[in-house]
Amino acid sequence: MELQSPTNSPAFRSLFLYVILLFSMSILMKPTSITASALSNETDRFALLKFKQSISNDPHGVLSSWNDSNINFCNWHGIACSRRHQRVTSLSLPDYNLRGTISPYIGNLSFIRVIDIQNNSFYGEIPPQVGRLFRLQDLRLSINMLEGRIPVDLSYCSLTILILALNKLSGVIPLELGSLVKLSVLHLGANKLTGGIPPSLGNISSLSQIHLARNNLVGSIPHELGRLKSLIHLSLWSNFLNGTIPPSLYNISSLSHFVITENQFHGTLPPNIGLTLPNIEYFTIGGNKFSGIIPESFSNASKLQEFDISQNSFVGQVSTNWGNLPDLNWLSLEINKLGSHSVNSLDFIASLTNCSKLNLLSLAKNNFGGVIPKHVANLSTQLTGFYLGGNLVSGNIPATLENLVNLTTLGLEGNLLTGAIPSSLGKLRNLQLLGLDWNELSGRIPSSIGNLTKIFHLTLPGNKLEGSIPLDIANCKKLQNFDISDNSLSGAIPKELFGLSSSLLLVNLARNSLIGSIPAEVGKLNNIYALDLSENNLTSDIPETIGDCESLEFLYLQGNFFQSTLPSSLASLKGLHYLDLSRNKLIGKIPNDLQELQVLVYLNLSFNDLEGEVPNKGVFQNTSAISIVGNTKLCGGVPKLQLPPCPIKASKKQQNTSRLKLTIIVVCSAAFSLVFLSFLIFYWRRKSTSKSSSALSTISFLSKVSYKSLYQATNGFSQSMLIGTGSFGSVYKGILHEEESPIAVKVFNLQQKGASKSFIAECNALRNIRHRNLVKILTCCSSMDYNNNDFKALVFEYMSNGSLEKWLDPMTGYENQSMSLNLIQRINIAADVATAIHYLHDHCDQPIIHCDLKPSNVLLDNDMIAHVGDFGLARLMLNTNGLSESQTSTIGIKGTIGYAAPGTHLTSISH
Repeated sequence: MELQSPTNSPAFRSLFLYVILLFSMSILMKPTSITASALSNETDRFALLKFKQSISNDPHGVLSSWNDSNINFCNWHGIACSRRHQRVTSLSLPDYNLRGTISPYIGNLSFIRVIDIQNNSFYGEIPPQVGRLFRLQDLRLSINMLEGRIPVDLSYCSLTILILALNKLSGVIPLELGSLVKLSVLHLGANKLTGGIPPSLGNISSLSQIHLARNNLVGSIPHELGRLKSLIHLSLWSNFLNGTIPPSLYNISSLSHFVITENQFHGTLPPNIGLTLPNIEYFTIGGNKFSGIIPESFSNASKLQEFDISQNSFVGQVSTNWGNLPDLNWLSLEINKLGSHSVNSLDFIASLTNCSKLNLLSLAKNNFGGVIPKHVANLSTQLTGFYLGGNLVSGNIPATLENLVNLTTLGLEGNLLTGAIPSSLGKLRNLQLLGLDWNELSGRIPSSIGNLTKIFHLTLPGNKLEGSIPLDIANCKKLQNFDISDNSLSGAIPKELFGLSSSLLLVNLARNSLIGSIPAEVGKLNNIYALDLSENNLTSDIPETIGDCESLEFLYLQGNFFQSTLPSSLASLKGLHYLDLSRNKLIGKIPNDLQELQVLVYLNLSFNDLEGEVPNKGVFQNTSAISIVGNTKLCGGVPKLQLPPCPIKASKKQQNTSRLKLTIIVVCSAAFSLVFLSFLIFYWRRKSTSKSSSALSTISFLSKVSYKSLYQATNGFSQSMLIGTGSFGSVYKGILHEEESPIAVKVFNLQQKGASKSFIAECNALRNIRHRNLVKILTCCSSMDYNNNDFKALVFEYMSNGSLEKWLDPMTGYENQSMSLNLIQRINIAADVATAIHYLHDHCDQPIIHCDLKPSNVLLDNDMIAHVGDFGLARLMLNTNGLSESQTSTIGIKGTIGYAAPGTHLTSISH
């Protein structure tokens, strides 16, 4: 038997092969592990590049380092990696204004723990692939534009912080979030979430903050939330939640923020709430339906900083123990039923003087009575807001309020306060809002108001204030809203008020006794949107500059005494919505351009003296949007207005030959030589007239003249300058602006009944006529005199030879007996008068009947040329269907006593 070598045995060969195999595997295993690690890192790199690819705008270039040339992605901006495996653990790119979508490839960053891309402009949905990141602990996507539902798969993550606030997320809050057992912060506020609060949130014992405010959540607060013994912050404000508060919530001693305002909760507060919530700092339940009394135990919540129970139905007296709350800075009890009208209902204010950090105290719209306690002056100097409006507080405003030097808002409106406004309020230099509306305050507006240089809201309507508007108001450069309506203020509107051009948005001076005109400076108010000057005693014209108020939307001027035509510049107010000019004395036609105001929805022109055709487009098409009643001379318009049709304009062709002219022709025929001579004189006189007119051209014919100018021109309307008197006033000679040529100033005695109508009648007659034989009007003045009385005057060319009456009868006023008229002068004067009357009757656009033609109303210039004047009783002839175009209906007999136009007493038709 032959012995075999051990190395040749089958067992040895098998063992050898096994060793070789193990060695080979050990060699192969090492490069395989390295390749697997490299492949995992490449996955992260690829996912990040895909994330960058989904971003369409990177204004700050923060992703510029994310590129193929920079292979080590752990050095890319906003990226952090683990040291051992070099895998992405954090993606942090907040506040860079990045715009784009969130790439679903983010779900491949399997080692990531933090994703923070807050305050950017990401849109679209949250990719559900985020749910694959089981290591993710912190997810912050707030302040973006993300939409869609909250992914249910987020419940597979290891989240401790979930912040998705201030997006556009919709749908319900997933019940599955209750499985995030490590969650500490849940912030889903300011979205569009619906449904109720998931009871499963009560299972997250680690939850310390719940923010669900500003959504559309409904239902009640689940009682399961009472199990969250670590809860510190509960914010549910501005939803549609209702029901009562689970009593278990009031027993969470760790709770510091309880914010449920603007919901529909009801019920009462437990009496011991201040003891069971010892750490409460912010207790705000305003805007609900809570009732009952305010528990006195709140005085034990020594950490309380903000207490807001406004807009509920709490009743009873307020505790006097607030002095135990040293950190209290915000106390809002407004809009409840506290106080019971008792005179001592404000005594609790004394205890608040110990709250040295008090910043706001709002007690408005309750049932507090009595007077403002003197202790108010001892409140914290940090107080910036004090609201007591809408109560039954009486007495005076304490002058000691000046001690509250940091006060920015003082609201005392809607009470029963009396006495004067303390001038000491002017020491509150930080005051921005002052509301004293609807009290019974009296006296003048203190000039110290002008010291409030930071004020932007000043409202004093509905009191008994008197005197004038202080000029110091011009110092309030930031004033936006100014309302002093419904008082007894007098005097003129100071132009300085309208000098606040850049700030004023609203001015309401309605229902006072203001006089004078609207200052032309009103046109500087280029930002004003509402101007109400209604129900005053304002006169004169509505200034054309009002058309420069480009932002004006509401204009109320009704119930005054404006006597001008409607300013054409009103058509420039393209944003005007409401316009009320009713119950004035406006004349003339309605400007057609008003129908071009596209947004005008209300127009009231009623009870004026407007005439002519009513436009038929724009707002004038809607008869429910306009009112024009009380204007008897209007015609036309849309059929629904039921106005008479406008007459066809009368022809200017002469219809009749003047009877006086025929008489003159007969006289001239009988004395041919005298007629020939009269024509020569007539020719010579016309040349002289031209020279006379040239001399008068040196006078500055201004469209306006002030009372001061006329006062100086006539030496204070002295008797030495008086040249005549009449039924409605006196005529003075004067020199305007130191010119050489004199003027005649006819001043109306407005105490005389009918004088104002005479002024208007004469203005109506003179404004559209011009003839060489009519007294030429230079200008007029409708203003206030130095005693703030109405003043009206007309300014004419001065006629150096006086009236015809004083030449026909020298004893009437001239002692110079040599004054007499020869035949030629008498014929010329007769011809001049006849020519003037012929012009008035047959050549005016609207024929005029003088109604008071007499020698004293015929004036003679330096060349003995006659001029007809005094149109105080003149009537405009209107064409009607029943009369010829040269007739007008009259009522009674017109003219001076002792004189009337021929035929007027025989018939009521004047020719």
